[in-house]
Amino acid sequence: MIIGQLAALGTSLCFSATSTFFTLASRAVTSLVVNRTRLLVAILFLTLAHFLLQVPFPVQVEGFRIFWLGLSGVIGLALGDAFLFQAFVWIGARLTMLMMSLAPVLATLMSWAFLGESLKPSQLFAILVTVAGIAWVVLERPSSRGIQLKPTREHLLGLLFGFLAALGQAGGLVTAKLGLVGDFSALSGTLIRMIAAAIALWLVTLLQRQARVTYQRLKEHPRALWFIAAGALFGPTIGVTLSLVAIQRIPIGIASTLTALPPIFLLPIGYFVFKERFGWQAILGTLLTIGGVAMLFLV
Repeated sequence: MIIGQLAALGTSLCFSATSTFFTLASRAVTSLVVNRTRLLVAILFLTLAHFLLQVPFPVQVEGFRIFWLGLSGVIGLALGDAFLFQAFVWIGARLTMLMMSLAPVLATLMSWAFLGESLKPSQLFAILVTVAGIAWVVLERPSSRGIQLKPTREHLLGLLFGFLAALGQAGGLVTAKLGLVGDFSALSGTLIRMIAAAIALWLVTLLQRQARVTYQRLKEHPRALWFIAAGALFGPTIGVTLSLVAIQRIPIGIASTLTALPPIFLLPIGYFVFKERFGWQAILGTLLTIGGVAMLFLV
């Protein structure tokens, strides 16, 4: 069980790093370009990892694995992340991350309903403490550059998209676990998920005739590609693979809670890299979150 918990914590650390790289890249080429490109780069890294680690390439995989892992990629990495990026635009990072803190709760409910996973009362309490700490930290931080929300409809749609992003993340984990039964390689599972998400996302890109625009943006800002590559390495490659290792070994409710810690890990990054300032509420929320995480390791 400790391997699953450490893998989930490693996922949070990787996602904290990748969000920093993708933020820097998005400032140059927009988040849409980053979203499209990161999947292709991740597929390249994952393919290379199969050869370097001598993991059998998933060419002869059972149909049910292709279905569930592919569906997981579309739900979690294509649709879920599309809702996430649009929510950032409409309601800003603070409220979006607050909505995303619902993902562990949704994952716990969905894994109980569809997989029959149950948690002890002490584990449920630890999850609630951790989520409360994350939410407290996010609520303390002001919205980026004082975002003005003019139309009420846009604000409500942003909250809806934030919720759908959390639902997509939770649904992606549940469907992924269905495809990983029998100790299937998490690395291969991640590759299948990335390929399915890339196909879905690039079909939309081609239909919208945005492929050339994506290429031109990257050509004009070659440095952004290095940020995307670094983000794809830590996030879609290492981070997502670790998240699959986690859900193979521990209940999804615990795994999704431990992978929801980037707002905590991003506090020092925000302080030193982006010169953000935060008050006592963020510090107390961090301590509360650490206490919840400690309980998840002990109960």
